[in-house]
Amino acid sequence: MPIGQDRTVSLATRFALAAGFSCLFCAAQEAPANLTASQIVEQIQLNAHSQNDGLKQYRTLRHYQVEYRGFSTKVDAGMDVEVSYDGATGKSFRIVSESGSNMLREKVLKRALESEKEAAQDKAATALSEANYRFQLLGIESVQERPAYILNVEPLTASKFLYRGKIWVDAADFAVMKMETEPAKSPSFWIARTLIHYTGAKTGGFWLPQHVRSETHVRIGGTAVMTIDYGSYDVVPASTIQAAVSR
Repeated sequence: MPIGQDRTVSLATRFALAAGFSCLFCAAQEAPANLTASQIVEQIQLNAHSQNDGLKQYRTLRHYQVEYRGFSTKVDAGMDVEVSYDGATGKSFRIVSESGSNMLREKVLKRALESEKEAAQDKAATALSEANYRFQLLGIESVQERPAYILNVEPLTASKFLYRGKIWVDAADFAVMKMETEPAKSPSFWIARTLIHYTGAKTGGFWLPQHVRSETHVRIGGTAVMTIDYGSYDVVPASTIQAAVSR
């Protein structure tokens, strides 16, 4: 082999080895830590506090939709709701438009809003913490191309604001990115079972709700499916407000 070509191959080999070690190092950095369920929950709480401190305001337009099928009938309803969040005062809701069945709007969609307002009044009672849940680590898998811990959650009390099932926690940010759950307590005798699918996404550096699908089976027959599309967030972080004040 010519000397020049030998030198080129040697340099290429060294570069490949260096790149390989670099990639291995990166992979090691990105690999989820070997944590216990309690340690993961502790990190979830720390992330929640950090996000509450960092997120000062946002605004979004949610779309609520519900459809009931039963006894050869189908009725539906929709509602667009402008949601404004302020770190000091909490969330405010303004119904922008309504359509479809008045009964479904009053009994399902508007009650969902009222439940969210009620749950926000006592955050400690609804927090994802060991005071409210028993946790079991089930494993790790990729969600949205990010490693996530899978936890089984079991409520310690039968509260309508708690749930049981599985949650997926981002292994880097320790935010809940996916849930497959059902309420710890049925809100009504007429409801046989409700299955809830939740996804969250990182927006403007913060993890926020993205989509919820709730499927409820009624004892007397029929199924109601409610979806919430949380829309696009206009996020204002604390750093932006601090910069504006300091000018």
